[in-house]
Amino acid sequence: MTRKSNGLLAALVATGVALGAGACGADKIEAAGGAGGCDTSKGRLVVGVIAPMSGKLSAIGLGIRNSVQLAVEQANASCAVKGYQLAMDAQDDEANPDKGAAAAQRFADDPNVVGIVGSYNSGVARAIQPKIATAKLLQISPGNTDPALTRGADFATAPKRQYDNYFRVVGTDDLQGPFNARYLVEKEGKKKLAIITDGKAVGESMATEFAKEAERLGAQVVIREKVNENDSDFSSVLTKVKGVRPDAIFVGSEYHVAGPLSKQAKDLGLDVPISGNDGLFDPQFIALGGKEGDVATSVGAPIEKLDSGKGFVAAYKKKGFAEGFGGFGSFAYDAANVIVSSVGKVTAKSDWTGAMEQREALIRHVQAYRTDAGANGTIGFDQYGDSVNKMFTVYKVTSGAWKDVLSDRFEAK
Repeated sequence: MTRKSNGLLAALVATGVALGAGACGADKIEAAGGAGGCDTSKGRLVVGVIAPMSGKLSAIGLGIRNSVQLAVEQANASCAVKGYQLAMDAQDDEANPDKGAAAAQRFADDPNVVGIVGSYNSGVARAIQPKIATAKLLQISPGNTDPALTRGADFATAPKRQYDNYFRVVGTDDLQGPFNARYLVEKEGKKKLAIITDGKAVGESMATEFAKEAERLGAQVVIREKVNENDSDFSSVLTKVKGVRPDAIFVGSEYHVAGPLSKQAKDLGLDVPISGNDGLFDPQFIALGGKEGDVATSVGAPIEKLDSGKGFVAAYKKKGFAEGFGGFGSFAYDAANVIVSSVGKVTAKSDWTGAMEQREALIRHVQAYRTDAGANGTIGFDQYGDSVNKMFTVYKVTSGAWKDVLSDRFEAK
């Protein structure tokens, strides 16, 4: 797209005319927020979003989308990128790697796209990474937790940066899994543990890291079983698990599996806590059958209790979105703000063309980015693109809602 057409689009936005075309689907592009008295004569720049906005994980994806929209609108209102109007283009990956990769390729081919917030699913990210690597298109994930995405398959023994354009603002499974294990074993005294995974790589990874730490602490994994993420009847697996009489069940999956599984376990007389990582931490887990005493760990500290997060929460509620921000909306908001701040530094030196050297400069600005004033507190990245914020929280279902019971930084032992 030429700079001349950029200027025309900016003019159309300023006069309230609907956008007619876009690299990733006109119906998906939103010019977020009025520019007011801001100079937008240089055109429009796009922040892409790739997340599951339909299907079983839509509660998470819609919170991500809405939070990026909020960040972009605030940026436009404050003239954050001088001379430009920012827009959000949100693409639904349906938690499907092929759909995520296709959206990423379209973003990479559009010089006006300055970066992607997404994906949520690590499996989708694995498909996206090679699609956008050669184009040097910036990607910041608000939800990927698989350590291999940044440090490679040998992340524990021989970490190696995989893609210099990939970053994330959340902690990883090799930290969160052990954090979960420490709580269950040391705080709740659970010594006989069952593990059930959905077979996906990220679920297997988090369960393995959980098991390593639990066994180091003296607990025993008495059974490990698999289900399919599309299953609705878990009775056969739960009958096996019941036979070994565990004190708790760690579920390596997300709320759409773990919620019904918790209910079915209780109905079978296996009334022990279900535990899992951030994929469980959503009100939908409880709505789908999660019971009192079930546990989930998640990245960061409770956003409502962070002084740095109160502004985000208030602004999100004021917007009146139909959906809540969920467990990852605040991280998407932080990711979008990193992109906005960094592209503002690039365009302060030269007009944006989407040239390779500009995308590389943008990546360098993100790598150097550091603030303690993000919605989730500290935002910054280490040499692998991982978040330097190692804070995690344990939540427990209490009186029909998630209640935070412990927040702490993870320190290896």
